[in-house]
Amino acid sequence: MWLKPEEVLLKSALKLWVLERSNRYFVLQRRRGYGEDGGGLAGLLMGTLDAVLDSTSKVAPFRILHQTPDSQVYWSIACGASREEITGHWDWLEHNVMKTLSVFDSNEDVTSFVQGKIRGLIAEEGKGSFIQEEDPEKFREAILKFEKCFGLAEQEKLVTYYSCSYWRGRVPCQGWLYLSTNFLSFYSFLLGAEIKLVISWDEISKLEKTSNVILTESIHVCSRGEDHYFSMFLHINETFLLMEQLANYAVRRLFDKETFESDLVLRDPLQITKRGLENRAHSEQFSAFFRLPKEETLQEVHECFLWVPFSHFNTLGKMCISENYICFASQDGSLCSIIIPVREVIAVEKADPANKGVSISIRGKRAFRFTEVKDFEHLVAKLRIRSGTTSSPHHTASTEVATTSDSDNLVDYYEGQLMAGQKGSSKTVSTEALMTVFHPQDADNLDSKMLKEKMKEQSWNILFVERGRGVSMFRTKKTRDLVLRGIPETLRGELWLLFSGAVNDMATNPGYYTELVEKSLGTCTLATDEIERDLRRSLPEHPAFQSDTGISALRRVLTAYAYRNPKIGYCQAMNILTSVLLLYAKEEEAFWLLVAVCERMLPDYFNRRIIGALVDQAVFEELIRDHLSQLTDHMTDMTFFSSISLSWFLTLFISVLPIESAVSVVDCFFYDGIKAVLQLGLAVLDYNMDKLLTCKDDAEAVTVLSRNMVIFDTRMSRACAAGTGCM
Repeated sequence: MWLKPEEVLLKSALKLWVLERSNRYFVLQRRRGYGEDGGGLAGLLMGTLDAVLDSTSKVAPFRILHQTPDSQVYWSIACGASREEITGHWDWLEHNVMKTLSVFDSNEDVTSFVQGKIRGLIAEEGKGSFIQEEDPEKFREAILKFEKCFGLAEQEKLVTYYSCSYWRGRVPCQGWLYLSTNFLSFYSFLLGAEIKLVISWDEISKLEKTSNVILTESIHVCSRGEDHYFSMFLHINETFLLMEQLANYAVRRLFDKETFESDLVLRDPLQITKRGLENRAHSEQFSAFFRLPKEETLQEVHECFLWVPFSHFNTLGKMCISENYICFASQDGSLCSIIIPVREVIAVEKADPANKGVSISIRGKRAFRFTEVKDFEHLVAKLRIRSGTTSSPHHTASTEVATTSDSDNLVDYYEGQLMAGQKGSSKTVSTEALMTVFHPQDADNLDSKMLKEKMKEQSWNILFVERGRGVSMFRTKKTRDLVLRGIPETLRGELWLLFSGAVNDMATNPGYYTELVEKSLGTCTLATDEIERDLRRSLPEHPAFQSDTGISALRRVLTAYAYRNPKIGYCQAMNILTSVLLLYAKEEEAFWLLVAVCERMLPDYFNRRIIGALVDQAVFEELIRDHLSQLTDHMTDMTFFSSISLSWFLTLFISVLPIESAVSVVDCFFYDGIKAVLQLGLAVLDYNMDKLLTCKDDAEAVTVLSRNMVIFDTRMSRACAAGTGCM
């Protein structure tokens, strides 16, 4: 543990301690008689001496000293009961402090800085992972110091504080970083020099983690054109996450005041706490990763193993539990995840108590087996209560075969095809095996496009046999690979619902869409007027929207959504997206897909200010700077990329690519989210790089991109057909 720095006269202590490591500023020592020396007489004597003197060395055989060069006086700054503990402290010092000390001109400055840093670490550890404002006196002291130093408004609420270093040029200043509801503040008083910094969250234009030769890991804050760097945090990731949240809330308060004020927690600064913000961030990450309704809050996380039947091994990961879902995501690089809605659970059992096993059975004779679950008996009891199930001794669901009633009849049929393309336990199906599904005369009668569709459909059906079908299917790298190759038209609606999470919204809100249609029927608003105006502009070349049947369905979906969410109502581009959704999904399904896109996957895209789209445009510009620097050097005005790519983002490339290719982009979007659109945008610019570098102005560049989009589409289609994916 870190110790309050105290002087040590090294000369008198040499006989009691053995040098383990040293550098210019620090020394790691081991108590003589411990560790490598074993027991023996030295160990016996030291043990007796420690017991008689009641020395702290009795429980801390390792220590770290800060040494002042050319001096016999050292400072004890850390001790450890084990080599592992003290090595962790040593590594932290080398990683975070050593490079920094070289910037000081005098030994006194070095010692002063080290002492201040260690005291800050002790205070940081003392307040614990979460600050409970109502309990520790330390937090009250921090509030008083915060109010005294900065003199902000009385209603300004301190959320938390951290010990860190603020860099003025090449010199670090040890002090305290205060995070409040509206401001980021820093205070330092060292060697007679006072530093006071106050930055409003809504004035921050850039917030990022960064590193360089001197700053191993730091947080970079840019405000009003000035750069500020903070480093040497005990928990930098936790600090950055909290700063990011507070900055985001400040922006939301500016641009979306109505939504912000409707949030019962955020609208009242007194309700904003460090613990609350951390829990909120974890729940948002949980819902976004598994595509769950925004209302779901993460309640429990258990590290455990999941049995993967088709690979015959246990994968390490985390079980994440909310009120209505049990989810799992692997941590070992296998990209395996599952989602189990509580509504589907029919039994929860203790399986293999020796390995702390939990078995969860769902409809369709399927079961999932988790092992090495901490407090597994308590978890089983809670899950039974939540799902309304009891122990079922006659339960016969299998964890060895992941099938559903829809794919049971395929097992025997595909087994022969699997054997044709595999050896051993591998289930990789060859193209030749897939081709044998069709008779030669059938292949002669099918054109190339239909044949490719059948082959893709065959691949997905085999995947369903291996890994299940529906919400609780195993999602792995193989799933993503098939998405990149393109989802077959017959399965597109089903899989869009699945990967977007819309299937959960629809299952938990039966009859909701029908009720909305009835309520919105005959309403006359600005949104309905705009919808009527754009109805026949939605894929006018497609036969489905050249008749009243298609137009009426489109009208009902858009009007029902405008009625559901008057804050968004209707925005141009929604008609184009909804038209494509209706081509592959039923009316109610298309409605819930639209809800998933507008409210979860692309929040704040489809409103008057399109804030979400503009934020992603800024991200896109940063990606261009990082990956296509040649282009940014040539195009001095980066706003060009935003203006040309805005329609790409709002319509998911539907407005610029032929519909056959655009739906493949939508496939990838529903699986990977906005990342897929960003990647494709970079690919378009990279493909046109040479021609764009010869353009003399923006108009010429726009022409180049428009003309070459068809060529790029052909290239992308060939890549998808070849199985290499379009992303």
